[in-house]
Amino acid sequence: MEPFIVSARKYRPQTFKDVVGQSSITNTLLNAIENNHLAQALLFCGPRGVGKTTCARILAKKINQDGTEREDEDFAFNIFELDAASNNSVDDIRSLIDQVRIPPQTGKYKVYIIDEVHMLSQSAFNAFLKTLEEPPKHAIFILATTEKHKIIPTILSRCQIFDFKRITVKDASEYLKYIAQQQGIQAEESALHIIAQKADGAMRDALSIFDRVVSFSGKELTRKAVTENLNVLDYDIYFSATDLILENNIPELLILFNKTLSFGFDGHHFITGLATHFRDLMVCQHPDTLNLLEVGEDVTQQYQDQAKKASKQFLLKAIDMANDCDLQYKSSKNQRLLVELTLMKLASITYDGEKKNSSFIIPASLFKEKKVTQSPSVTEVPKANTPNNAASDTSKTEQTAIPSVQKTELTPDVVIETEPEKELVSEPKEPYQPKKIQIKGSEKRVSGLSLSSIKVKKAHENTKSPNIDVKDLPKDAFEEKEMQQHWDDFVHELERQGRKILASNLQTDVPKLKNDHVIWIELPNGTMKKEIEREQSLMLDYLKQKLNNYSISLYITVNEEVAKKFAFTPEEKYEKLKEKNPNIELLRKEFDLDF
Repeated sequence: MEPFIVSARKYRPQTFKDVVGQSSITNTLLNAIENNHLAQALLFCGPRGVGKTTCARILAKKINQDGTEREDEDFAFNIFELDAASNNSVDDIRSLIDQVRIPPQTGKYKVYIIDEVHMLSQSAFNAFLKTLEEPPKHAIFILATTEKHKIIPTILSRCQIFDFKRITVKDASEYLKYIAQQQGIQAEESALHIIAQKADGAMRDALSIFDRVVSFSGKELTRKAVTENLNVLDYDIYFSATDLILENNIPELLILFNKTLSFGFDGHHFITGLATHFRDLMVCQHPDTLNLLEVGEDVTQQYQDQAKKASKQFLLKAIDMANDCDLQYKSSKNQRLLVELTLMKLASITYDGEKKNSSFIIPASLFKEKKVTQSPSVTEVPKANTPNNAASDTSKTEQTAIPSVQKTELTPDVVIETEPEKELVSEPKEPYQPKKIQIKGSEKRVSGLSLSSIKVKKAHENTKSPNIDVKDLPKDAFEEKEMQQHWDDFVHELERQGRKILASNLQTDVPKLKNDHVIWIELPNGTMKKEIEREQSLMLDYLKQKLNNYSISLYITVNEEVAKKFAFTPEEKYEKLKEKNPNIELLRKEFDLDF
């Protein structure tokens, strides 16, 4: 029994033509070799599994070929590979520099391939700088890394940089198809596309997944086997979900979601896949964007058929809703309910019922077993006066009898009714006339733009009390002491009402009579002035009434020096006490007191 060799090693490219998805780089290297225009330090950077080390080995072999060598010659003596992940010290670089001085025994060049070069230490990079900038003529350095940003700029400036790109899904699936043919495996094209998508641009990962799936399914590689082995949702799940959404079939949609969860998938996986499915449907609606659809040809037709059923407006709104659910999923405490609510909203987008403007609609026609209705919706007719109920009030009403409908009362307001076989509500014996509700005092309403409204407005103005001229109001003389007494009374009233801030502001200064009717107070800051000015009308009304003088006005000034009279902080209060009694400072020092 021959030992098994994984496909990543068995089918590793041996020439530049075999390299997948890097044609621009391979053509550049071939032209550089043919024209003798190859740099002595090269940096291959890019994601994992895209062919960096493979291209380095092919280049090392190619530059030593002159046509006289054997066909199987690999020039192993001229190629030195160093793994910088485990050999990242200064001593390792010094050992490498010592080897560089020795010329090759066979061939023209000695090639040094340093893999994962970003793992070198700072000291090792510095020790490598001089040799990398001016190596011997027979030495070529090829550095490979997945993280170019971790390499110091002085190294980058000495290298010719080649950026490897991710392998596209199309290129990866074509190469997998070639390998399947080499191994005699019948593979569905959609199955290979799923493997290529799962590899995320890495050809080595795609080959590893291919080997795993082949071990699971044998010589026939189907889409079902791939989705089952890779634990990914099949396209059919999303096609079925979209059909149910377009049909507004919420119950079946929730059952499908529950079935998906029972397979071991989480709701986040389902909703992100559904959003991607909506995006693919939108891509299918225009011929120019059809090449953005990364699926097999057999599945492309399914996408095109379903895209004809969905409008562009629906897809835009559906993508937006699914994306919002994706963003809220991790922060949600009830994640299953969040996805179910999103699915119900999606199924209600195209619902063309009575509640078109509602953002969340559950069509009642989907629930055919039971309905829930409110009792006020049942038609009411006046109760007839019969000998049996002659004493009852004629204003009371009763519900119209509904044959063929069985009712079970749950509460006084809710009635559950089963699906009727015939017409639900029979015609009332007497036509129902709704009662007119009249608001008291509004027996006759008048439009604001009519002539009647002008008459009503004038009549209302005549009922008002006549305007009183200020000149006719009393202006009795008063003394300053009398005014100050009423001022204090007003302040005490404010304190009793709990308005202590305003009362405190009014007590800051003793009011003075500037002339016959102007009261003057002086405040320490503008904030107090604004507070009193905001409430001065209330105080002036009080004083005018008490002093029987309606020409009184208030004059407020601000004097910053007044603020020194007041102590607000503990330090200021202590200074005030010292001014009154200097001995307090001796008391503080004697007992080592603090304030």
